[in-house]
Amino acid sequence: MGADLRWTWEASPRTSLIAGVAYDTLRERRKGYFNFVGTGPGQQRGVQGELRRNEVNTADTFDPYVQMSWRFAPRWTLDTGVRYSTVSVQSDDRYINAVNTDDSGSARYKEALPFASLGYQFTPDVLGYVSAGRGFETPTINELSYRPDGSPGLNFGLQPSTNTTVEAGLKARVGRHELTAALYQTRSKNEIVSAGSSQGRGTFQNAGRTRRTGLELGGTLYFGSHGRIDLAYSWINARYQDECQTATCGPGASPERRLAANNRIPGIPEHMGFVGIGWAPETGWQLGLEGRYLSKIYVNDGNTQSAPGYFAASMSTGYVWETGPWRLTSYARIDNMFDRQYAGSVIVNEGNARYYEPAPGRNWSAGLTASYAF
Repeated sequence: MGADLRWTWEASPRTSLIAGVAYDTLRERRKGYFNFVGTGPGQQRGVQGELRRNEVNTADTFDPYVQMSWRFAPRWTLDTGVRYSTVSVQSDDRYINAVNTDDSGSARYKEALPFASLGYQFTPDVLGYVSAGRGFETPTINELSYRPDGSPGLNFGLQPSTNTTVEAGLKARVGRHELTAALYQTRSKNEIVSAGSSQGRGTFQNAGRTRRTGLELGGTLYFGSHGRIDLAYSWINARYQDECQTATCGPGASPERRLAANNRIPGIPEHMGFVGIGWAPETGWQLGLEGRYLSKIYVNDGNTQSAPGYFAASMSTGYVWETGPWRLTSYARIDNMFDRQYAGSVIVNEGNARYYEPAPGRNWSAGLTASYAF
């Protein structure tokens, strides 16, 4: 649960100020069990056994912020602001006995996060901008749940990652059509990466500096009275900048785990593309066709294996009725219409080299919704 209290002041027709504070809290009761019962030849595996973990974890965020938008010249706009983020994590261990000591603990992360963006209106239909900002990624409770060395308790040695992003882009309207382009670079410190995944447990560690350089292109083209084509493409070069020095991925690690400088960050495809063609009047028949492409994805820090790239297509149709205050919308959709076999997701650094999670084959869905306007 949480709250966001915000105050907005229009200081002048050219200047607006926003000040506020955001608060969120999460509480979980986490239990873990042995996945077997008994010992020896009669042992039964794959069932819930004795309790081996019992804790209450909480995470709180408190973020005061202020931001300003200033149109200081007819074509120029400056947006700037700062957020001071505080994240607190606590663990109350309730599984304590003669061999399990109290593993309770806490951590608090703080960071000031400024940003600024300068925009220039070349024409009423063309906007250019440059922006820069600082980001702050704290470990999630799931990332803290297990320690890489296998010892009990949360991994409070895991530090937050900080990053600085610089971006330049254009947004344009050409007739009815909309086009966007952006070029960016993100440099991170203390990147949070996988330290391994085995028997369903994922552990994480800090891996020094990383750099992501990318390009994003997008567009929406309209045709006829109700047709549109959506296009998107992104390219990203995501690489480690530092050699790993820990036992799990340092010089003595196996080739698949050896994290060397300039290796690609696993789990991130270099190329992604999307195209969608649709016909969507307010009422009557609606039709759509989509295609999505992802290039290969490395699955370990050593970049020794990868999931092949793939292209998947989808098709949809539907019909919309309006009768007085009632609106009925029906749809039917086929995904992976060519029944391609590909890895829909990967488990980075999986300990048994079981990196690949297959995507569903050809599948379909259908539905009907009804709404009433009072």
